[in-house]
Parts: sequence; C-alpha cells; structure tokens
Amino acid sequence: MGATLKAQFQRVDIDGSLLDPVIPVTFNPTEYTLNKGVQVAEIAIPGLDSPILQFVRGQSETLTLDLFFDSTDSGMDESATSVTEQTDQFYQLIKIDGTVHAPPVVFFSWGPEFPGNRAYASMSDGTGSQQRFGFKCIVESVRQRYTLFSPLGVPLRATLSVSLKEYKTLSEQLAELNLQSPDHTQSHVVQQGETLAQIAADAYNDPTQWRSIANQNAILDPLNLTPGTLLQIPVLVNT
Repeated sequence: MGATLKAQFQRVDIDGSLLDPVIPVTFNPTEYTLNKGVQVAEIAIPGLDSPILQFVRGQSETLTLDLFFDSTDSGMDESATSVTEQTDQFYQLIKIDGTVHAPPVVFFSWGPEFPGNRAYASMSDGTGSQQRFGFKCIVESVRQRYTLFSPLGVPLRATLSVSLKEYKTLSEQLAELNLQSPDHTQSHVVQQGETLAQIAADAYNDPTQWRSIANQNAILDPLNLTPGTLLQIPVLVNT
C-alpha cells in the first residue's frame, strides 16, 4: 500500500507561486464541512403574493475543519514539549503579514481525491508545474482548545477549529464565470438608486449599452427609474 497522504498548508506568494515552508497537519482531519451560498435581495412589489427574488452576488465558499495536535511523544514530565510549537505555526496564518498588510493567502491540500479541490491555473510550486489539488483561501478564524497538560502546566494536546474562506483573484473569477452577453432576453427588477448604466454593466459588462435597455423598455429619462419596475434586458446584436 502507498503512503497515506497528509493534509498540509502552504503560503501563496503575490505572483501565485507556493512558498516554503510546507506546514504539515500532524493528524488528518476526521471530517470537514464545505459551505457555499448566494446573496439574494427581496424586491417588494405592491399587489404580488410574494416578493421578486433578485440575485445580487455569490458568496465565498468556506471550509471548516478541526486539526488535532499531540506532543506527548516527548514525555509528560519535565521533558515535556509544549504542543504550541506545532499549533503556533497555524495560528500565525491568521495574523497580518507585514509585507502585504493583510493575513496571508494560503493553500490547503490533501491529495487528488479531496472533495474541496479546486483547479487554479496560476498555482505553481516554483518549478513551473501546475498545482491543481487544493483550496486557495484566507484563514478566517482559528479557535484553540487545549485538552491535556503536564504536571507543570505545559499544554500537550490541542484541537484547532479552523475556518477557511476561498480566495480568488478578479481574473480567476471572470475566467471561471465566462461571462458573455445574454443570448436571450432576460428581465431585471429595478432596485432603489439603480441607473441604466449600472444595469447595463451587470448585464453586458459594458455600461455604455444602457441605450439598448432604454429603447427596449421605452424609457425616456434613463436617470429616473422607479424601484420595482420590471425591465426587459434585450439581446445585444453584433454589428
């Protein structure tokens, strides 16, 4: 049988390459949770039985897991080694990095069958090869729980509850979404404060196309939109 794949963390450089050192997880997690959601606005229109649901944006996927650490191999008396020597390097991942003035971007990996794997085309291990199996993220929170101590009070066992939030650059998101002009007419409910230019930017990635929406909906004043109005978003015809 092959060796058991170990979960590990690694920092990501500003250019997308992986940095040393690799931070290994002593014991692989026994379970973890992935969560993904979207933000939806409720547009209330008088006379309807329920509000119109308007997609606003997606939310970052999160991965939560518990990491277990034990340092009793070195003894439990005067020779005991504090388990914090292992846990501190993970706790540092939520601290502000002085070079970027923010917590570091990290890469969590655990073999090719790890369900949280994502393919990041820009990920490189520094040799030019592609690193495809992992979860690029920001460490959102770390909760430390110590469960065993030596007679002198040295902590010997700990569980870290870690929450990771997926990190994607703008270019990665746009490439993944592959946004294009719609190939069929769509609808949009006007929200408070919206302009046709904003709606055109969302629909076509081009705010200058607001006239197409204005013409489709016989709008004379593009700056005077009534919240709750249902607009038809037409197909853009290439010329």
